[in-house]
Amino acid sequence: MKFTMKQARQYAGLTQADMAQRLNIALATYRDYEHGTSLMRVDKAIEFSRIVGVPIDNLIFLQLN
Repeated sequence: MKFTMKQARQYAGLTQADMAQRLNIALATYRDYEHGTSLMRVDKAIEFSRIVGVPIDNLIFLQLN
């Protein structure tokens, strides 16, 4: 099953602020990642995967409309 960043974050029971803090980035930066207005670096994507407990292959980091 594939998860968007938002779905994975919610699955882990975290808020956007929680995730930004765990990734050591600004909340605005995390929001940009989740909304697709900015791309997440690979090292942060790997860390995100570890935090939410979802394999990186099951995550969708960018959705095109």
